[in-house]
Formats: sequence, structure tokens, C-alpha cells
Amino acid sequence: MQDLERKQSLAKEKAVLARVITHDEIVDVDENPLEECERLASTAGTVIQSGIVQRRHAMHAATAFGKGKVEELAALVEHHDADVVIFDNDLSPAQTRNLEKAVKAKVIDRTELILDIFASNAQTLEARLAVELAQLEYSLPRLKRMWTHLDRVKMGVGMRGPGEKQLEVDRRLVEKRISDLRKELKVIEKRKERLVASRSDVMTVSLVGYTNAGKSTLMNALTDAQVLAEDKLFATLDTRTRRWHLPNWGPVLLSDTVGFIKNLPHRLIASFKATLEEAHQADLLLHIADGSNPAVYQQIRSVYEVLEEIGIEEKDTLLVINKIDQIQDSHQLDLVLNRYPNAVPISAVTREGFQSLAMAVSDALSRSFLDLMVETGVDNGRLLAFIAARGEILSTRYTDSRMVIHCRLPEKYAGQIDRNTATVVKHDEYVAQHESVTPPAE
Repeated sequence: MQDLERKQSLAKEKAVLARVITHDEIVDVDENPLEECERLASTAGTVIQSGIVQRRHAMHAATAFGKGKVEELAALVEHHDADVVIFDNDLSPAQTRNLEKAVKAKVIDRTELILDIFASNAQTLEARLAVELAQLEYSLPRLKRMWTHLDRVKMGVGMRGPGEKQLEVDRRLVEKRISDLRKELKVIEKRKERLVASRSDVMTVSLVGYTNAGKSTLMNALTDAQVLAEDKLFATLDTRTRRWHLPNWGPVLLSDTVGFIKNLPHRLIASFKATLEEAHQADLLLHIADGSNPAVYQQIRSVYEVLEEIGIEEKDTLLVINKIDQIQDSHQLDLVLNRYPNAVPISAVTREGFQSLAMAVSDALSRSFLDLMVETGVDNGRLLAFIAARGEILSTRYTDSRMVIHCRLPEKYAGQIDRNTATVVKHDEYVAQHESVTPPAE
């Protein structure tokens, strides 16, 4: 199958960057419109030669750029003897083909660039399968551009007969591989769901955020997890879960996840469903943002958009402003905190703000607790131990063969109490019921 995959590596190639900014895009006045593309291209290993931007109402249907801008791009490619043009937009197969003819160089778009980076960083079997699936789904409609050997295939065993194009053979093989990968990832996804569900006896916290926001560095500082932490985009593609002893609370499970990015390719979101299962099942999300980045507001907005896309935007989330040690102007941090007054400022490197973070996480986890009255038999020691291990017992009252437990218990554990052996009501409802039957004092 390797001979069917287009070689994605861009290392050492000379690149010219390009971007179309349409009328519906929000770009700050002081923002470099190619900054993120530059970081992505550098992470992929290319040598950036130049960049070009055009503002248009919409992308040109045939070439993304207008005619004059395409000529200017071709001149840049020729001047720098560039090997590749990297667009910070998603291009259609037709746009890519037309641009390659016009500039006489390879043209790749944002999705293909991100896929290349993911492919080079994938370490585990799960990540490699997810990346391969996303690459093949991206490549399938582009086979005509990627395979130029469209000569007729000779007759042979397994062929429908003379005249079948090589393109059709390749397409069938790619579709078969895509089907096999989906099945493999489905098995991994089910296994991941069972694994995450098996941890239901411990509260879980998941780190999410823009790529390179410092999630892995923070996880290492909190749990000594020894997760790879590098100053590059998408250094982490695989989920790591470690035990974090939260002061004044106890142990919780902390998970690191793949970093997000604006306009994250849909294929990657779908392929990495198993990896994102930790975030789906978490009791709390810690949204880590890079406070030293000038584009911090846009990055925070992009993360919330991805959370909405994967269906967990309503989950309890605590915003954490990281890298405050790298902020030279304190006024910049004040502006961020004024916009997000409930955010917690920290430095994962110097550990500044860790005490405030621990308190904020404890408070956030406590919001999921229910104030309950549980009535059961005095011989139900197993239930008493269950509540004591997962919540807080405030009082226990015994009457004949029954006991009434006043407790604070996380909502997810309250649903696990067997209603055949115990009666569970909220504390205020219990008080109201018993006040209504209490005879008036004489």
C-alpha cells in the first residue's frame, strides 16, 4: 500500500506561502496573516522563501487567487526557485491542478500540510492509523493529480479485462484500505470507550487547547508524566492519562489530548475520535490558552468552535491562561483577564499560579456534587463504603433496621446507586417532605 500513498514529507523543500482572505474572515489589524502558516510550514521542515496574500470577496473558483495574483505568485516561485507553494486555505482538486500548471511547482493546501505534520509526529498504532485514514480520504478525490501514470493496464489475473485505467485500480485499492482502516479504528474506539468507562470511580479532568499552548508541559509539572513537550505544533497526538493528587481534594485522573487549531480538518476530527474520547467523558475540561500569543483571543475562539464541532461545548470548562512568564507587558495579561474574568493565570514552567489552579479545579469539580439523603438497610455496608469512597458523608442516622445517610456525591455516581435497595432524594426535598408530616408543636 505504500506505493499508493503520496509522499507527504516536505523536509528541506523551499516554499512560498500563500493565503486568500475572504470577506467573512476575522483578521486583526496587527496580526500577520501568514504567521500560523509559517509555523506550520516550519514544523513540516520547509525553508520559507516568501509569502503572498490576497483579499477577495470569495476564492476564485478555478485558481483561488485572481489572474494577476497568480502571475505574481508564479514570478515569486521562479525567483526563489521554490519547490512547493503552501496555501493557508483548503483548495479543491481543480484549483490545485490549475495552480500547479500556472506556477510550475507543487501546490499543497492547509489540510495536506497539517496531515503531513501529523504523519511525522504519530507514534502509537492508533495515531498512525488515524492519520493514514485522514490522508487517504483526502487523497482519494485527488488521485488524478497524484498519479500521472494513466497508461492502460495489460490483461492479467484479477483485472476486468484490457482497457481498465491504472487510476481505477488505484482508486479501488485506496477505497479498500479506507474501509479496512475504519474497521480497525472502530475496534480501537470501542476499546477506548470501555477503558474510559472503567475509570468511572475517579473524577477525570482533560486538558484541551490550541496546539503549542503548553498542555504537555503543564501535565508534566502537575503529574511528573514525562510526556513529550516541545515548542512546535502538534507535538502531542496521543492521549496520556496520569494520576494528579489535587490538594484538599484527593486523586483525580488528568489527560492530555491532541492540540486544536483553527479550521481543523474535519477528516482529522473524525479519525481521532478515539483519542478525543477522554475529553468526551471528562468531568471537567481545562482549556489551556497561550497568554503570550498575540492571537490568543482567536485561538480561544477556535478551540470553542472545535469543542462545539465534536459535541462537548456544554461540558464544564475552566479557562487557564498559560505562559504568563513570557508576557513582557503586564497590560497584555490584564486585557485577557478583563475579557475572561474567571480564567486562571499560570505558568507551567515556573509553576506560578498552581495553588490558584488547584483551588479553581476543586471548586469546579464540586459544582457537580449533589446534596442527597440516601435511605437503605443498616446491613448495606457496601453502599455506605461506595458513598464514602466517592463523596462526602455529612451524617448518618439509624432508625430500627434502616439508616439515613446525608451526603454530598458527584452526580455521575448518584446514578449508580441501586434504587432497588436504597431510596435517594435531594436534601431539600427530603427536609420539605418531613416538615410537611411533622405534627405542630402544642
